[in-house]
Amino acid sequence: MASQSPRRQELLKFLLDSFTIRVSDVEETLPQGIAPDRAVELLAQRKAQAVLPDCPQALVIGADTVVAVDGLILGKPQDAADAAAMLRRLSGKRHQVYTGVALCHEQGCEVFSCCTEVEFAALSEQEIAWYLATGEPFDKAGSYGIQGYGARFVRAVYGDYFNVMGLPIQSIYQKLGSLYNNLYPERRI
Repeated sequence: MASQSPRRQELLKFLLDSFTIRVSDVEETLPQGIAPDRAVELLAQRKAQAVLPDCPQALVIGADTVVAVDGLILGKPQDAADAAAMLRRLSGKRHQVYTGVALCHEQGCEVFSCCTEVEFAALSEQEIAWYLATGEPFDKAGSYGIQGYGARFVRAVYGDYFNVMGLPIQSIYQKLGSLYNNLYPERRI
């Protein structure tokens, strides 16, 4: 897996008994005006392809997640002020969480993305300050973690919950089964 995310590593254990983590050091800048689904697909593919030369016989999984609200992509916050601004933007609204996944191997790459809609409760300035003080928002797209303290702000989830955590488990499960059957037809699963 081409990701240093501990959440993705935890989730991947639901699909694979063993895997190796190889962190890719790719540039995560995006073209101006790129759509959120295309953005995460591009970054996931960059990550997986950066690791693939080091382990050409393996299947490399790359992933990237962003939050989008009102047409604006929110990545990880740069600092506390940026995190607070993101939380204010999400407050009382629905937003989308996109995760792109790249399944790369020596014969090619399959790239796809999933979108989940999340509805936030209205947040007070005190709640935002408290949440920032937990430290949780600073390494997460959109400045919140649904699996942590940020859960208290989530009013509803429409779609794959695990996608919001950073890895759409069911979609990957389906794609891995299909990919495995195509690569190794003599050993159908």
